[in-house]
Amino acid sequence: MQKIVAVLGGGIGGLSACHHLSKSPNVSKIMLLEESGRCGGWLSSTRRDDGAVFEHGPRGVRPTGAVGRNTLNMVSELGLESELLPITKDHVASKNRFLYVKGQLHKMPSGPGGVLRTIPPFSRPIIQSVLKEILISKGKEEDESVHAFVSRRLGSELADIAIDSLCRGVFAGDSRQLSVRSCFPPLYEAERSRGSIVLGMLIGSGGGPKVVPSDLAKRASKESWTQWSLKRGMQTLPEALEDKLRMRERVEIHHHAKVKSLNMDGGSWEIKLHDGASLKADHVISTMPASALASVLPPAAHPLSEQLRSIASVTVAVVNLEYEGFILPVTGFGHLVPSSEDPGLLGVVYDSVPFPQHNQSGKPTTRLTVMMGGAWFEQAFGSPDSVTKQTLLDRATQAVTSHLGVTSQPVWSFVALLKNCIPQYHLGHWKRLEKMRQYISNHNLPLTLAGASYDGVSVNDVIFRGQTAAEGLVGKV
Repeated sequence: MQKIVAVLGGGIGGLSACHHLSKSPNVSKIMLLEESGRCGGWLSSTRRDDGAVFEHGPRGVRPTGAVGRNTLNMVSELGLESELLPITKDHVASKNRFLYVKGQLHKMPSGPGGVLRTIPPFSRPIIQSVLKEILISKGKEEDESVHAFVSRRLGSELADIAIDSLCRGVFAGDSRQLSVRSCFPPLYEAERSRGSIVLGMLIGSGGGPKVVPSDLAKRASKESWTQWSLKRGMQTLPEALEDKLRMRERVEIHHHAKVKSLNMDGGSWEIKLHDGASLKADHVISTMPASALASVLPPAAHPLSEQLRSIASVTVAVVNLEYEGFILPVTGFGHLVPSSEDPGLLGVVYDSVPFPQHNQSGKPTTRLTVMMGGAWFEQAFGSPDSVTKQTLLDRATQAVTSHLGVTSQPVWSFVALLKNCIPQYHLGHWKRLEKMRQYISNHNLPLTLAGASYDGVSVNDVIFRGQTAAEGLVGKV
């Protein structure tokens, strides 16, 4: 029996789901419904005529692990190998990452030397925390905040500075609220299976998905890539997926298709759009944010909507800046700022260092991106609906001046306000997911949850979950 499948949300997760559905003969029609005028979601790049590229969302992808290999397999399928810009382990952007603490930049310890010596802002060598960690007994809780977990196993200093900053860099979130089980599953699993993070990392904690690497993924591993981007920016990836989908007869891509309501009619869904159109589907894969899905589900599914609404998300301001000449006092990937130093400022990425290919051709320039807000947005800037772009721009340039000693003004800038862009996996997130999926299964709802709200916020995770959602319906293709 061939199915009609509707995929809600045309971000990278929805595109990934459609890509895999479109390979199966068991689907008669695939409808991708995207409420905005373009696909790609948060993957968004500005390409200027002079060759400069600026990222307003994710700016690089990690090639490691099963989900990293899986993305490279897709890049290969899309024929984008020649577009890749890889960064290897020995690149200065891989080796040098900084923390801004007590008004100063500090290089993060790396390599054996960095672990054995005392390196500010830390008051003792990291090796001491690591050796003690092996002896600490297993936690008893089903879940724990990232901060509590790291404090317990590695000490409060690493939790307060390094882990606090890392959670701000990855989730724009507060390590005291985020769940270790959902945000850093390898750490949680390492303690569960080996009794220690260190031992778990050394021996491996087993499990995890299996992904057969393509030649490209093998090359990335052999050449020790730490991340990659694309010559025309990350937006190239969703564009290539959309182009490929448009060549398939069974796929319909609808832009400006905002879903108003979902209702069960017999065994299938009736999908009403805001423009009055009505569509029928046998199955729905939702990659919309959890709260958006909650607002369109039928009243009968109230218990599911309640759970969906409990998944919070945060707003991030991304400010791209371009300066004349090379203005950085240090070279590296960028720096993160712990919440104790400046809650509103998450970090600064030195874009020109990892990807100089994205600089304008001709004269030397420096591209930076300042990330602000996240879990601290309202505290620092008030409501995202009333903050002005000028306020955000001023705050960003001021940070570049005080953190990096840059006295000149940017020659070009772009302020993007990404409202509710990163879901926050707070304590007990795994339990909420379990309840939601149980509800769907108990009520035989032809609905699959995918997208960043549930099982990982990285580009790799979202692509992998879109694919898994498709394979759950039609099997591996």
